[in-house]
Formats: sequence, structure tokens, C-alpha cells
Amino acid sequence: MKFELKSAVHWFDTGYKSSEQDNNVDRVDLARCLSLVVLHLGCLGVIWVGWSWFAITIAIALYFIRMFSVTAFLHRYFSHRSFKTSRFMQFIFAVMASTALQRGALWWASHHRKHHQQSDSKDDVHSPNTKGFVWSHIGWLTSKKNFATDYTVIKDFAKFPELVFLNRYNKLVPALMALGLYFLGAWAATRWPMLQTSGTQVLVWGFFVSTTVLFHGTSTINSLAHIFGNQRFKTGDQSRNNFWLTLITLGEGWHNNHHHYMYSARQGFYWWEIDPTYYGLKVMSWIGMIHDLKPVPSRVLQEGQKSKP
Repeated sequence: MKFELKSAVHWFDTGYKSSEQDNNVDRVDLARCLSLVVLHLGCLGVIWVGWSWFAITIAIALYFIRMFSVTAFLHRYFSHRSFKTSRFMQFIFAVMASTALQRGALWWASHHRKHHQQSDSKDDVHSPNTKGFVWSHIGWLTSKKNFATDYTVIKDFAKFPELVFLNRYNKLVPALMALGLYFLGAWAATRWPMLQTSGTQVLVWGFFVSTTVLFHGTSTINSLAHIFGNQRFKTGDQSRNNFWLTLITLGEGWHNNHHHYMYSARQGFYWWEIDPTYYGLKVMSWIGMIHDLKPVPSRVLQEGQKSKP
């Protein structure tokens, strides 16, 4: 019971000290993956709350807004620093990304940096080729070993206390968003009865359903993008380009491109490889929110043109 209580505390406060032995155990810890369990069970709420076009529109909008936050900020900014921005905007990006309920920005980026160093090797924490599809898609997130943030890998951002705070209490922002969605639905039901919605309906669709679909959409890059698709570049791993995953993840499906050259703000290297996240970043650069987007080097483009797509 003492151990279970410690794990439950760590679920909310990821800075809570756990033993070195716990951090090296590679098995499921139900207390620490409580949010995943609750998230999926919450989707069953549609049985009781029903649906409305208002609630579904909220769910779809939040899916794409937060997918952009994951791909543009967690991935291309915090993991690879493919563009620059101010400290204030950096904080805003971290808050937006936190709504995806994929733990903190520093946790996300530190694990992803390790993934590139260890891709599809025995040390890769989410390779479907060494540990199986289910583990790569969701299982690795439930492991004690992968719960902590390795701040030594993310020193460039760990120097900002506001980012460390968001990372440590990464359930805070999603909880506030869930509360806001409930009150939005309750207000809409009172203000516009013809919408046939309610607070619980918007909460279920906008938070539980949208976030669950978002989670699995993001996870396809860890799992499916290392199994299905083609390889333009010889990267020494099983990363692949997959057009269909690009549609789901707003451009992340060009995974083999990315593993060959991870520092570019653009993952669809050529004009015919659509990359909605990059288009969004370009717009943000035009209005001054970000700057110095790193391009794909000419040598990489030329190498890719000589390879079989």
C-alpha cells in the first residue's frame, strides 16, 4: 500500500522522488498510468450524454489545434529546436502542448531525443521492431522506467523554471482545460438552447474523445511509421515515409525524411510532400511569433532525388 501511495503521488507531482530501483523497472505501473485509463474510460460517456454538432465541432477543432501543438512545439521546437522564439512564446507553446495530456514538454522532448539516438535498437523505448506493436504504441508509456524526465538530455530547456514547473505538474493544464470545457458547454446550453448540448456533453467529446483520438494519432508515428511505408534514405533504422499518417498527424508521416535530417522545420522535404505543420509555422514566422526556421539543406534534397522514393 505504501508503494501504491507513492506511485499515486508521483502521478500528479512528477518531481516526487522515487527510488532508483523503481526508475529501472521496465514493467507496467497502473497508478502512474491512471490518466490513460481514465481518459479511455471517459469516452464511454457518449452513451449517456449523446452528441450534438456543437460538441463534435469542439472535439474536431481541439484535435487539430492540439495535434499542431504536439507536432510544431513538442516535436519540432522542444525536441529539435528547428526554429527560434522568445521566452514568453516558448512558455505559451508549452502550455498549449500540455493540453494534449502527453505529459510535460521536457519529458516528451527528452524521450524523443533518446529515440533518435537509439532508433530501433534494443535501447529504443518504443520500437515496434524490437518490442512489438502494442508496446511501441502505448505500453512503453505505462512503464516505471520511462516515467521520469531525464533532465540531462534536455539541459537547454531545463534551465527555465517555468518549463520545469509545467513539466512537473503536467496534469494541471489538462485539468483546467477539462473544467473550462464543462463550463463552456453549460454556458452554451443556457445561451443557445437550440444547440442541444450540455456541460457534460462538451466535456466528454471535447476532452475525453478528442484527447484519446489525439493520443492514438500521435502514437502512430512511434508504431506504424516504423512498420509501413517507404524509405527514401538509408537511416540505419526502420523509419518510413507514410502519406496516410501525414494526414492524421499534420505532416509527421514523412518520418524517414525526418530521421535522415531531424533539424529541419519541414519534414515534407519536397513541394509535393504536404506538411501542414510547416505551413502553420511559416505563417507564424510571417507575423513574428517565431523566426529562423531551419531549412532542408540542398545536399539532403539532392541526395533524396537520387534515391528511390
